[in-house]
Amino acid sequence: MEPDGAPTSSVGQTCDVGELIKQGAEARVYSTTFMGRPTIVKERFKKKYRHPTLDKKLTHRRTTREVTAILRCRKSGICTPTVYFVDYESHRIYMENIENSTTVRDYVASEQKETQETNPETLVSLAQKIGTLLATMHDNDVIHGDLTTSNMLLRQPVDSSSPVVLIDFGLSSVSGLHEDKGVDLYVLERAFLSTHPNTENIFEHILVTYRKKSKKSSDVLKKLDEVRMRGRKRSMIG
Repeated sequence: MEPDGAPTSSVGQTCDVGELIKQGAEARVYSTTFMGRPTIVKERFKKKYRHPTLDKKLTHRRTTREVTAILRCRKSGICTPTVYFVDYESHRIYMENIENSTTVRDYVASEQKETQETNPETLVSLAQKIGTLLATMHDNDVIHGDLTTSNMLLRQPVDSSSPVVLIDFGLSSVSGLHEDKGVDLYVLERAFLSTHPNTENIFEHILVTYRKKSKKSSDVLKKLDEVRMRGRKRSMIG
């Protein structure tokens, strides 16, 4: 079923923006070229159930937040797609297509399968990179909002020097609150452990590195513990 306000186009179909490769509840993602460079276009579409003025205001705000978060991350040294152009009238973000890459999700699964180990050394190194990335991001008050291993890329061929590329800032915001950063880590923890069973030790390496690298880690990790407790209570209550 198409999200309200979305076109009837399907994945793989080509339109004036490019080839549709993903259709979500809030946006469409296209593959195209821009100024001769391989490009991803993210387009937020109108929501018919909202008043047009409110819809335009909310969509503009979310587009602005996403671009701001990406630029903040890049300025702090975090690898993200380069933003080429932003069209605020059509709510389209034109950004670098990270070609020849694999998701961290697929990489973790392949490493575990290849080595027949739950926690191979390559994944410990990767966890340290992720912990450093998150520490830098949070120290610059960027909240990703949707941290999963599917939203992290590694350029191929993958080796010890390959940086983690963070993508999909659609739910991002700027906040200095320790609570927001704790929730960000909790979202990743839940996603990481559910997607990659028996990797508690790997995730612990992420947090150990975060603790070492972040200037504000003590307060944030305390909030993470509080969020975990709230999550357990909700699970018990049902």
